[in-house]
Amino acid sequence: MSEGREYLRVLALAGAVGAAAFIGVWGARKLQSGRINHKICKNEAKVTNTVDIEDLGDVTAFCRCWNSAKFPYCDGSHNKHNKFTGDNVGPLLVNRKTETS
Repeated sequence: MSEGREYLRVLALAGAVGAAAFIGVWGARKLQSGRINHKICKNEAKVTNTVDIEDLGDVTAFCRCWNSAKFPYCDGSHNKHNKFTGDNVGPLLVNRKTETS
């Protein structure tokens, strides 16, 4: 009978260790998945960009998915992001107003 109890004790300990490991790995992945920016200016405390209005064309697309190789400008990387994640993010489009007579 004591062998059975010892077996149950080891089984319970193994189950607890396995559950703790699963929760730890799952929690770490969940924290990582909440990150938006994975590669742009990672050495900075906060990413900020300045663009002069005079430098903009008639329509300028700014990246909102953080995956553009031309950040802060959009290069269409959101299409791959959307396909992979099921998201629907797109660029911020800035249109230059034209005066009409």
